[in-house]
Amino acid sequence: MKLVFCGTPDFAVPSLQAVVDAGHEVALVLTQPDRPAGRKMELQVPAVKQLAFSLGIPVEQPAKLKTNAELRAKLEAIAPDAIIVVAYGRIIPDWMLALPRFGNINVHGSLLPKYRGAAPIQWAVANGETETGITTMLLNAGLDTGDTLLMHSIPVGPDTTSPQLYPQLAHIGAKLLVDTLAGLSAGTLHPTPQDHAKATLAPILTRDDGRLSPAANGAQQAYNRWRGFHPWPGCWASLRGKRFLIHALRPIVEGPSLAPGQLDISTGSLLVGMQNGTILSLDEVQLEGKPRLSGAQFARDYQLKSGERLD
Repeated sequence: MKLVFCGTPDFAVPSLQAVVDAGHEVALVLTQPDRPAGRKMELQVPAVKQLAFSLGIPVEQPAKLKTNAELRAKLEAIAPDAIIVVAYGRIIPDWMLALPRFGNINVHGSLLPKYRGAAPIQWAVANGETETGITTMLLNAGLDTGDTLLMHSIPVGPDTTSPQLYPQLAHIGAKLLVDTLAGLSAGTLHPTPQDHAKATLAPILTRDDGRLSPAANGAQQAYNRWRGFHPWPGCWASLRGKRFLIHALRPIVEGPSLAPGQLDISTGSLLVGMQNGTILSLDEVQLEGKPRLSGAQFARDYQLKSGERLD
């Protein structure tokens, strides 16, 4: 097929490489503009752009799509058989949806209709799912509401974090995309409407999603959220009026009786009470502007008293 590929981060790189390796012609790559990042605010080149350049594929980085007449004329001249969208980070306008004969094919990081939205991998882990996967689907004007094409599921371990799932799912998505294109080309693959009644949302993450809520969450739920939201927004609370970052934590089965938010160091570990009498061990922590320490070392260095609270 003749394709246009839309993608930006590392997650999309295996898919671009896979369609090229499968013999498809990628006539153009669309990716997000270079943006400043890091402490020095240096311009960062998207991972997909770097790969496209190495493969000799033309790249465009439009700031807008919907009213971009120049881009529209270029895509209409290419007349792609399909437009591939993998973690592009932009809403695809109606004119792009209607352009290719095989539609706009999206590689989505969940088992639709579960986890529609911007952060499906993170929310699946944060909600304690024991299974997730990849879905290829046809984009429409809704939020991940289009007909599905192929799915592949994988188990999620009890201690797996979302960063550990990302590369695994990216490579599964690449293979599934190639299989999807082959099935569409052969006429053996037929779109399946989603059951919208079973849909769940995976909204874009905010800093507040990482806030530890001892009164609202049990220890296992808090641990799942840390696994899903690592490294950003991570897990944090307030201690002595300062931001308190929790880099490593785990639920424990037995311990002292603690009220939600109450800290304890009587066992030699830094513990905090959670909802329903459950307990978290805070194994690596950091007070804002200070170095990372083990929970036990932090308790000693800052002369923490049992009974102090996390807010």
